[in-house]
Amino acid sequence: MATEINGTSEKELKDFHLDILDWKSSIQFIETEIQFVKQLLNSYVFEPNTPNLFEKLQEFKGQMEDVENEIQAIHLGIRKHENELGGMLECDTISCDTVYYKEHDRLSNLFNDFYKKFRQLKLKTFSYAGGILKNNKKQ
Repeated sequence: MATEINGTSEKELKDFHLDILDWKSSIQFIETEIQFVKQLLNSYVFEPNTPNLFEKLQEFKGQMEDVENEIQAIHLGIRKHENELGGMLECDTISCDTVYYKEHDRLSNLFNDFYKKFRQLKLKTFSYAGGILKNNKKQ
């Protein structure tokens, strides 16, 4: 049975902490993916005679920059939440605990919504890029 610390169980704190670790790990992976996509978009592997190629690549680059800004804001929120997690130990009222629960839920929803949008953008980018890659087969 989990022990309770001022209304908050150790299990709840561990679960919050595990969520935070998972979010941080996902963010690191996403940042690596973003760098790869940016390198792809800046490379010269696309068919140059593709209509609106430059404009479309610029659009994807801009969207990736927006994602980078959004992920930095989310990362900042996660770090702040992680630092404040210890405050749950000092809570002596249910309303105090509720603040932490609500913030955790808010961050969870924010991260999940962001991740869904990022996956959609990545899918659109890869689908477009995959269709116009140069064919370098030797004849």
